Amino acid sequence: MLIRRCAVVWLEPREIANFQFDDLLAGGTGIVSRLAWFAHAPYLSMAVEVDAEHVPLLGALGPVDWVERDMLDARIGPDAVDGLLEAGLLLAKPTGDDAPADEGFRAIGWHAPAAVAHMAARWEGIDGPQGMAEQDVDTNEGLLRNHGAPPPHVIPSLQPDAEIGLPRIERDAFDALLDTRATCRNFDTDAVVPLATFSQLMARVFGARGIGRPAPGFDVYKRTSPSGGSLHPTDCYLIVQRVEGIAPGLYRYRIDTHALEPVTPRIEAPQSGDVGTRALDGAPARAWRKEELRAFARIAVAGQDFFADAPVLCVLAPRFHRNFWKYRNHAKAYRVCVLDVGHLSQTLQLCATQAGLGPFVTGAINEVDLERAFGMTPYTQSPLAVCGFGQRAATLVKSEFDPNRLVWPRD
Repeated sequence: MLIRRCAVVWLEPREIANFQFDDLLAGGTGIVSRLAWFAHAPYLSMAVEVDAEHVPLLGALGPVDWVERDMLDARIGPDAVDGLLEAGLLLAKPTGDDAPADEGFRAIGWHAPAAVAHMAARWEGIDGPQGMAEQDVDTNEGLLRNHGAPPPHVIPSLQPDAEIGLPRIERDAFDALLDTRATCRNFDTDAVVPLATFSQLMARVFGARGIGRPAPGFDVYKRTSPSGGSLHPTDCYLIVQRVEGIAPGLYRYRIDTHALEPVTPRIEAPQSGDVGTRALDGAPARAWRKEELRAFARIAVAGQDFFADAPVLCVLAPRFHRNFWKYRNHAKAYRVCVLDVGHLSQTLQLCATQAGLGPFVTGAINEVDLERAFGMTPYTQSPLAVCGFGQRAATLVKSEFDPNRLVWPRD
């Protein structure tokens, strides 16, 4: 059997603490720590623990040339080789026409550190408000108590006498639009987005504004937001809850035809109270009920109920291989994908505000659950943010940052 290491491995020394009652009885704190090694391989779903004595082997074995297993057995023992093969860190060369297990990852062109960081930062089954630093008064007061004052909002001037003042601007309608953009946390759960408004927002934010062909077989679309290399790798997947004339469900927006493609969920229908998703157990998927779609929306935004109430949630998921086709193994390529999602989300914020709707965007999302539902391979395509829009509620219940009272006027 021929063996080689998987394409990318990052080895992390991690201190793991656990409670041991015997230590407490012996006069200790009860908290006992141990140092463990974890291997991160981007084509695997999670990091795997490895024995410390096997770490040098992973550093010494290459990802390109195949070596005989007998040599490795003699070096570290057959049980260790079996363990690393089972973990997916060592790969056996296929004897038939099958490709090696990580061939799909190798073909995309990831910059290795970016691939590790992306895969390690994905969430699954996180129920956010209990674990995230929500920006409300109580939490901010707690942050001040625990961490002191934040860094100043402005870096002090090193040459105050040399500063050049700029003329005051004349405010116009665009300034008013910018000032009335505020993240919505209070959606009207009965209001339905008109189909014409929904279509306009999809066209303005995600639609094609022009098409070019710089080379045979290479089509380039223009959007209202910039994109590195004009590649526009980000797809918009949708959780549609309340849009006039569109059945609630999961969709993908088609930039080429300005249409919605229905997506058959790859998971069991979520139930109220679920914090994560479950893959289908072989039974065919069925249409979800209203409360099941709402339960999935809540999972998508990591338990942030105020965002899950939006009539439309847009899952922004770059196809990394679209970008990396041009920028292979490039240190900035993943950053450009992140920027791509940021540009689109900001354009959506302004377009939704102009349409009289409340927008939001959040990076606190359960990427793994979204990937599972929409059928994404995470190193090929993965969500980086979820944004959405809808009619604001008539009453302010959850605080929104509106210091100038342009969205919620004072009584």
